[in-house]
Amino acid sequence: MKTNVKNILLNGTMACALAMLALGTGRATAHTTEPAAAKADPNAVTAIDILLEPDATMLQHATATNDRLRKVFPKGFALDAEHRPHISLVQRFVLTENLDKVYAAVGKVFASANVTGLKLEAFKYYYIPTKDLGLSGIVIKPTPELLKLEQQVIDAVTPFAVKTGTSAAFVTGPDPEILPALITYVAEFVPKHSGENYHPHVTTGLAPREYLDKMLKEPFEAFTFSPTGAAVYHLGHFGTAAKKLKQFDLKP
Repeated sequence: MKTNVKNILLNGTMACALAMLALGTGRATAHTTEPAAAKADPNAVTAIDILLEPDATMLQHATATNDRLRKVFPKGFALDAEHRPHISLVQRFVLTENLDKVYAAVGKVFASANVTGLKLEAFKYYYIPTKDLGLSGIVIKPTPELLKLEQQVIDAVTPFAVKTGTSAAFVTGPDPEILPALITYVAEFVPKHSGENYHPHVTTGLAPREYLDKMLKEPFEAFTFSPTGAAVYHLGHFGTAAKKLKQFDLKP
């Protein structure tokens, strides 16, 4: 994988990998915010990210870090609608016509998991280098409960997964070509970035490496947080969670 600004978002330790779960002993209901599947082409493929949405504590830390980084590197990105703070659980290619089946299978996992009861610990900053820049993130300890959930989600999606896709599987906007490295990353997410290779994190932004090196030497005050939501997103450029396909309402 080439180390340029675009490709760093695809690095294993930073690729948005964490998100979805359902609460307690109750059911997880869901609603769709984007059209489910294009019926016209039975061979159409969609690149998806099943992820967890963090609570206000993590959002506050991620936003504060992003604000700090953008002051020293204004050309970096803001945490906005196209760069939503999240923890990816799994990224896969699936047949578009099977999206509803994916939602149903994942929903069953959410319904039996105490998602909002998860207690996760953020314990350090780190970054992925690319020349004189770095992509920064807040690292999360992979608890046994989180790893179990990730595996359950993988098992639920696997029957509907296909080996790979093309740029057409992503949200592309005015630029129709997706980086080949991203296509490879999604295709190889399981097993190269899952299980023992799973590195949960929340991406916080771009900044010069010299600045990030100094930031990483600063004391990091660990904090705990919990997921408040779970969703399936349509992946876009750089592996971003570009469009929400399904939101799960987690109930106790």
